[in-house]
Amino acid sequence: MTQSPFLYMKENTPTVLWNDSADPKELKDALNWGIVGATCNPVIALTAIKADAPHWVSRIKEYAKSHPAATEDEIGWAMVKELSTNAAKLLEGEFEKYNGRNGRLSIQTDPRNFRNAQALAEQAVEFAQLAKNMIVKIPVTTEAISAFEEATYQGVSLNATVSFSVAQTVAVAEAIERGLKRREAEGLDVSTMGPVCTIMVGRVDDWVKVSAEKIGAKVDPEILEWSGVAVFRNAHKIYQERGYRTRLLSAAFRNHMHWSEILGGDCVISPPYAWQVKINEMGITPNLNSVNEPMEARILDPLLENFPEFRKMYDVDGLAIEDFTNFGGTLRTLRGFLQSVNDLESFVRDVTVPNPDK
Repeated sequence: MTQSPFLYMKENTPTVLWNDSADPKELKDALNWGIVGATCNPVIALTAIKADAPHWVSRIKEYAKSHPAATEDEIGWAMVKELSTNAAKLLEGEFEKYNGRNGRLSIQTDPRNFRNAQALAEQAVEFAQLAKNMIVKIPVTTEAISAFEEATYQGVSLNATVSFSVAQTVAVAEAIERGLKRREAEGLDVSTMGPVCTIMVGRVDDWVKVSAEKIGAKVDPEILEWSGVAVFRNAHKIYQERGYRTRLLSAAFRNHMHWSEILGGDCVISPPYAWQVKINEMGITPNLNSVNEPMEARILDPLLENFPEFRKMYDVDGLAIEDFTNFGGTLRTLRGFLQSVNDLESFVRDVTVPNPDK
């Protein structure tokens, strides 16, 4: 295939491509092969800042000088906001073209608020005002579900994150529907809102592999690579049946199947830039209706039979809402996001309070 497979997808399916980064250099490249949006999280934001360290070190110094009372934490978040706002400008053309449904830049709420729905909703409203085409991430924890309804009601387009299971995607879609209906009942506009619910498909795979190691399960390793695809396809089927206005989004790539095996739906696929480059180089001609293909029994049956953790993620009632926060995949991901906040603060500290011993 000489044409980018992503452009091929864009021209022949309703599935769209977002870039899993707010790095402006990556966004400019990826716009050439058809991205129409971008996602970000605390880990990715810190990576982008470190990738252009001279610029951000200079900005941190300038901000600290003009805001002498600002804490290291406040300075760090100011840089994340600035990074995200700059990236959002690059997507304004797609935002106008898609009337708000795409062309958005994801910015994530502070992961330290994962148990505080009010704080998450308030920060979502604040972040949504940074740019007209901002979409705000809220983690799908037990405590956060009500924040999806409230922030949606207040007009914020949301991207659900820290999500691995069909049950989480359904809870998110139902909460967003409640928020949209409240707006509609009051005559408020919803036509330009573009909510999405992420399934971190690669982290689904990761958690099943951890489970396999813990219980010593003996299965073909190839089967484990399909875990995220199976969960995504089942969630997509349910979304189609129920007519939710939220779209599903695939993220946290581990292999090309997290793109090639879930095409054809009204969905978003958000690979990291490096994976986009790899897929372009592979020249894959994908099945353009793969998301609607039933999972092969040789793959699905062993997953359901051998891995209770997979069943929790696959079944529509596999997790109760009260179990979302303490689910293993949730805890692993939250810990990573929380650590990245600490790392950002340390990065700022090294600039504002340099170590004299070095």
